Amino acid sequence: MAWPQMNVDLDRFGQSYQDALQSYLRDLGEEHLHRAYEMGRDALVGGLGILEVAASHDLAVRRVLAIEEGTDRGRAFEAAARFLAECLSPFEMSHRGTREAALALQRLNETLENEAKRIGQALHNEAGQLLASVHIALADLGPTLPPAAREQIGEIVQLLKSSEDSLRDLSHELRPMVLENLGLLPALRSLSEKLARRNKLAISVSGNNHVRMPASIESAVYRATQEALNNVVKHARARSVRIRLRCGSRWVSCIVQDDGVGMSKPLRREDNTGLGLIGIRERLGALGGSFRVVSRPHRGTTLLLVVPVGT
Repeated sequence: MAWPQMNVDLDRFGQSYQDALQSYLRDLGEEHLHRAYEMGRDALVGGLGILEVAASHDLAVRRVLAIEEGTDRGRAFEAAARFLAECLSPFEMSHRGTREAALALQRLNETLENEAKRIGQALHNEAGQLLASVHIALADLGPTLPPAAREQIGEIVQLLKSSEDSLRDLSHELRPMVLENLGLLPALRSLSEKLARRNKLAISVSGNNHVRMPASIESAVYRATQEALNNVVKHARARSVRIRLRCGSRWVSCIVQDDGVGMSKPLRREDNTGLGLIGIRERLGALGGSFRVVSRPHRGTTLLLVVPVGT
């Protein structure tokens, strides 16, 4: 994600704000409020934050009152508050749009999660039944064939069993019943055991998750951790991984740390679109969460994710 760079000169903005506020306090004209709105919009686009605008407002009010001696301070403070509110209205609209987008993304993630569960259930039921039928057909066919052909049938049966195991693991990953029934920490342990067995990795999981959290939070942390482990398998060339889950009254955090090759250069914010990180960012961001990646060459990689539990 590319973060906006500040291209508005703060001192120049503060002086313009002071001039506009002084003009407004003199005649309370609506055109000055429109100017306040435009200044707020330019500040937002230019990378200034609410705190910078508020600081400029406070300084401007003190300077204007010092210049305009004899001004009714009560009237001036009331008018200045209207001016500031108008200047901050673009920030409010941006915040509202961001919040609505986050809610829409959260609903989309929930829809995708439900669809993944449906596909996982279909794989478990329909594909499982189909493979069972093939097993029965081969069992009936075997005795009618010569010994050499029966040996080939045995090899086919072993391939079918491997396919069944792969489909079962896939269906469980798409629809993690342990997560639904037992919660986040048992689900992470189950996921880690399967991944460690398939990839000859040593994965340890620790945590203090004793109570259930909202399903959206459990699902987001589980999927983000799953993606982090997939990255370890694909890219890290690691021998061991540590997962630490911490659940508090206000936050849940999860750390995934490997001892792999690490990254040759620091991961910048604008680079957080690779390695499946965009999916992690969107899942966590929809819930007000965030993540950070720390890595050094030959010193492994650590991913820290944090999600607020509620307000």
